[in-house]
Amino acid sequence: MIISEAPGRICLFGEHQDYLKLDVVAAAINLKFKITAEERNDKIFKINMPDINVTTELDPESELKYDNSRDYIKAVINVIKKEYNVVFDKGYTFTFTSTIPINAGASSSSVMLVAWTKLLLRLNNIEDYKDAEKVAYLAYLAEVEEFNEAGGMMDHYSSSIGNVVHIETKFKPVKCHNIDIKLNGFVLGHSLEPKDTVGVLKNLKSNSLESINKIKKYVSDFDFEKYTYGSIKEYVDKLESPYNKILKANLLNHEYAVKALEKFKTGNFTDRELGELLYLHHEQLRDGLGISTAKIEKMLDESMKAGGLGGKINGSGGGGTMFVYAPGKEQDVAEAIEKAGGKPYILEISPGARILE
Repeated sequence: MIISEAPGRICLFGEHQDYLKLDVVAAAINLKFKITAEERNDKIFKINMPDINVTTELDPESELKYDNSRDYIKAVINVIKKEYNVVFDKGYTFTFTSTIPINAGASSSSVMLVAWTKLLLRLNNIEDYKDAEKVAYLAYLAEVEEFNEAGGMMDHYSSSIGNVVHIETKFKPVKCHNIDIKLNGFVLGHSLEPKDTVGVLKNLKSNSLESINKIKKYVSDFDFEKYTYGSIKEYVDKLESPYNKILKANLLNHEYAVKALEKFKTGNFTDRELGELLYLHHEQLRDGLGISTAKIEKMLDESMKAGGLGGKINGSGGGGTMFVYAPGKEQDVAEAIEKAGGKPYILEISPGARILE
């Protein structure tokens, strides 16, 4: 038996910034997706997903056509075939299980693809399974490029590489750097509200890009790394709604990410400062991008009353999860989230995807 395991993630800073090619700071967490592989006597892939009561079979040697726009299991196989010109000539029974909340902003689908990609490379004795960045990029190709979706690369790289990571998304493939910092005290809260990840990403990406086109009428050389919100506020405020709010939020959130990176790299910050910076980021996601919900806000409010120092919505938004930074108060915050109608998870920062043999 061979096992592939990949961690979920929380986005600390840079939420909804990766598709704008801006900096992201993310952390892998101890909620994980696991795939076991047991060799068969035929050439069929039998895939059991007990968490959602689904079993399917496919022939990996055949031409795999997609049944829907999120047919990710086939997409990984197709991407590996194209990249390596391999033939899948052995059959396996796979079992997919996860402790990551599904469709909740903790990156369950991307993490599944990271674990699946890493496992298929290993089963074909392709040495790139040891290359965390290569695994992440292949998983990204399967999830986003194969279906021409709007998502970025943050989820795949943070899960594959692990721990706290700075992702420079202006490069393709992106450049990633582990940040040597010990962070503890995070509590994730699942609102139990369903969300439309693809729809939210598509609409916000479109509006964010359009806001950039509109500001260039006033600031022809506009660039997020050249201008702050304060330096061009008079022009941003001239834009019609919602583009003025969206551009303001994206400018400020980039500033918060840069500030957080400086603090992380120097280690010169207090717990309270980190909590406050997280909540400033959340305010722009809520007020500027409009991705929070009444229940997420209630969970955040109650968490902070219980000792949380700050927090934010996690993922694309419109439901799903949030998290709070509450070192020393994790259990109190978990109870507050539960009382607010959510499902809490006390987190630890985790290493990246791995193969267990």
